[in-house]
Amino acid sequence: MKKVVVGLVGVFIGGALISQLGVFNDAEKQAASVAGADTQEKIVALSTFTIIADMVSEVGGDRIESISLTKPGAEIHGYQPTPNDLIQASRADVMFENGMNLEVWTEKLRAGLPDMPVVRVSEGVGVQYIAEDAYAGKPNPHAWMSPAQGLIYIENIRRGLTEQAPEHADYFTARAQSYSDEIRAVDARLREALSSLPENNRVLVTCEGAFSYLTNDYGLTEEYLWAINSESQGSPQQVAKVIEVVKAQSIPAVFCESTVEPRIQQEVVAATGARFGGTLYVDSLSPSDGPASTYLKLLQHAADTIIDGLTNNS
Repeated sequence: MKKVVVGLVGVFIGGALISQLGVFNDAEKQAASVAGADTQEKIVALSTFTIIADMVSEVGGDRIESISLTKPGAEIHGYQPTPNDLIQASRADVMFENGMNLEVWTEKLRAGLPDMPVVRVSEGVGVQYIAEDAYAGKPNPHAWMSPAQGLIYIENIRRGLTEQAPEHADYFTARAQSYSDEIRAVDARLREALSSLPENNRVLVTCEGAFSYLTNDYGLTEEYLWAINSESQGSPQQVAKVIEVVKAQSIPAVFCESTVEPRIQQEVVAATGARFGGTLYVDSLSPSDGPASTYLKLLQHAADTIIDGLTNNS
């Protein structure tokens, strides 16, 4: 594994990000050497957002340094890389991304780091397609919300890390197998827990349509305000549609995601008498002291929140 020490400087000109590679000066080289003394033998794996970074960390263990470009709580659909992000990215040996049109902004990173290998972790998933709005017919990118599809992510990560460090192939394989067993166990718990919901009360109403994979796995029906987070979300027509569904089916609770302002969903609450059932984590992990600080905890928190919201009539 060959490491090239470079500096990456980003500047914004007219709203466009232009990156330039330049050699560190001697002081910067010395500081980088000291800072990286403990990790110089490790693969530096850059992930586009926190959920993938957690998966990569679980598979890579102590043979890698897993870093996330975005921080907990970041909205990843319309994220814009900063110059500091590009500097961070320049340290990496490999980048892991979700794909399926989720992180189109990675093109800016690739322009500055054209030789970095990229692993698309969603390769091979059973794609669910968006049914309406401007995104109709395009892949729903949130496949990780299905533990079954999450297993495909893990295999792609294992393969990507092995290509970078074949000498650790057995190590990555063992960790991937163990982690996959944990994901299967969560899948079994979610299936049992969500099966407890009554047949006439199995509609999940959220802000973003990010739960197609989860609802497909566990026999729920999905309703949402908008298909994909964007600047045009929350139109009067979208809100009116959901209000009508909630009223017609007497849905007891509606939900919203941690990266979305729930104000518009509160309009649904006010108009229908449904409760706000809680915050679900989809596009980002919570901070370390939060309820969804790992991928496995994110899935379990989703199940707990949905069940509590749809069965608690108080």
